Amino acid sequence: MQKATSWERVGRPLIIAHRGASARELENTVPAFARAREEGADGVELDVLLCKTGEVVVFHDDDLKRLAGRPENVEDVPWSELRQVPLVLGERRGCIPLLSSVLEELGPGMLVNIELKAPRARPYERLAWAVADLLRRHGVGVRFLVSSFNPLALLALRTFSPSTPLALLMAKDQSLPLRAAWARGFIRPVALHPEHALVHGSSREKWRREGYAVNAWTVDDPREIARLCSLDIDGLITNRPAETREVVEGLRAR
Repeated sequence: MQKATSWERVGRPLIIAHRGASARELENTVPAFARAREEGADGVELDVLLCKTGEVVVFHDDDLKRLAGRPENVEDVPWSELRQVPLVLGERRGCIPLLSSVLEELGPGMLVNIELKAPRARPYERLAWAVADLLRRHGVGVRFLVSSFNPLALLALRTFSPSTPLALLMAKDQSLPLRAAWARGFIRPVALHPEHALVHGSSREKWRREGYAVNAWTVDDPREIARLCSLDIDGLITNRPAETREVVEGLRAR
C-alpha cells in the first residue's frame, strides 16, 4: 500500500496512529510512535502541553494521576523532574518525551498531527508560540498539521506560524457551535477532525463541498472503519494502525 507523504489522500484514507500505536505501546511515548511506523501508519497523532520550565512535552492529561499515580499538574512540574517520572498503564510502561525528541525520532517520513491541549481556562498563547517555534526549527512543511478543540488556540498558532496547516477538532458531547465547527469560517482550517459518530452522509457531503478534508477519530472497530470508508473519509485516526490498515486494504481489494 502506497505511503502518504502529505496530508492528501493516496487513493484511500490516511491511517493516523492515535497517540501512536497506543493499543500496544504506552500512549504518546517514543515506542508508541516507533511502533506506528513499523505497523505502516501514514502518520501519528500526539498531544502537547507546556511543563513548568517551558518545554513542549508530549502528554494527553492535564495531571499525572492516570499514568503516574501522582497529583501534580504537568504545567507545575519542571522538565528536569518530569523526564524521570515513570508512566504505567496496565502492562505498558514508558516516560514523557519532548516534542522535539519525537519529531527527531519520526524523521521526515511520517505525517504528524500535533494537538494543542488548550482548554479555555488556561492561557494558550505560550503553547502556540512554543510549538510554532519548534516547527520552524524542524522545517514547516506538508507533513505537519496542528489541531485543537480550542479555535482561539488555532488562531494563535496561525499568528505565529501562518503557513502551518490547521485542523479543528469536534466531539459529540460539545455544545452545538463547537461540535458543528461553526468556527471553521474564520479559522480557515484545511481539515476537520470530528469524532466518528458525527460523520454521516450529509455532514460528509457538506464538508466536502466546502473543501475540507475530514479525518475521523478514534476508529478501531472494523464495521465503523468500513462505514467511514464508504463515505470516502480522508483519514482514520486509530489506536490500531496495523489492523486498520488490513481492513482498508481488504475493502479496496473487493
